[in-house]
Amino acid sequence: MHERVIIDFETTGLSPRFGDRATEVAAVVIDETGIIDRFQSLMNGGRTIPPFIQQLTGITNAMIRQAPKAEVVMHQLIVFIAGRPLVAHNASFDHGFLGAELDRIGKPCPTELLCSMKVARRVYPEAPNHRLETLVRHAGIPTAGQYHRALADAEVTALLWLRMEQKLQNDFGLPAVPLELMRRIQTSPCKALGKSVDSFKRRTWPS
Repeated sequence: MHERVIIDFETTGLSPRFGDRATEVAAVVIDETGIIDRFQSLMNGGRTIPPFIQQLTGITNAMIRQAPKAEVVMHQLIVFIAGRPLVAHNASFDHGFLGAELDRIGKPCPTELLCSMKVARRVYPEAPNHRLETLVRHAGIPTAGQYHRALADAEVTALLWLRMEQKLQNDFGLPAVPLELMRRIQTSPCKALGKSVDSFKRRTWPS
């Protein structure tokens, strides 16, 4: 069984280049059986959360003042990830904050985050849009948590990723869906999913 880690950050703003910091992180481990482990923590990076983001996430400045320091949480996160492949929805956003927070503690950032949004654009081209909430409704995935909280978003992203793997397996008669195939799909032309999967299938499982 190959394990993947779905990661999600809540933050004070859009980019660490503008001084924004992470306020919460969650990571969810999946294998072929589903979600098998979870990590979640608020984190205090010493940056004030703007009112509109407090309203969006429900994470307040009072909560952050009582949270562990960002450096402590990031050390815990590295141990939890343990070198496993990472996935995020709109991965460039989370990768930016992951890299910035790891840089602050002198740790290298994983070079790659697979992007569930890019994969979904190819697997669900008919979806109204490819925001996480829309895709979860489109794929009929049950939800229990609050969007824009890290653990809830990581969990539904995990379920979406598993659902997309299952759909690819069923639609194309695949014995498995390796990460290398998902890498190929997320960079293939949006209208060339079938061609991309068939090419991978012939190369990987020649009949």
